[in-house]
Amino acid sequence: VVERVFGFCNDPQLDNFFLQTPQFETMLAEEGIILIKIWLNVGRAEQLNRFLKREHDPLKQWKLSQMDLQSRVRWEDYTRVKEEMFERTNIAEAPWFIV
Repeated sequence: VVERVFGFCNDPQLDNFFLQTPQFETMLAEEGIILIKIWLNVGRAEQLNRFLKREHDPLKQWKLSQMDLQSRVRWEDYTRVKEEMFERTNIAEAPWFIV
């Protein structure tokens, strides 16, 4: 998701990911491997709360990067990209579980 939102991959790489990921996960499942894909969903308000805590806690400031701060500005982009990823990589052999 991050790669797409921030332009760290190009369209052919993205298309390749969406083609290969379900194929790869199917092959793993056919070999008896159980894949559990979990997306830990954090809402916008909770994300802000966590960032503010990191900003003011000297022991956690190192966790807060410029990319983290930019992600708040790009919330809608993240949401759109994440939903497409769920749609294109959710397969019966390896479904997504959103918590």
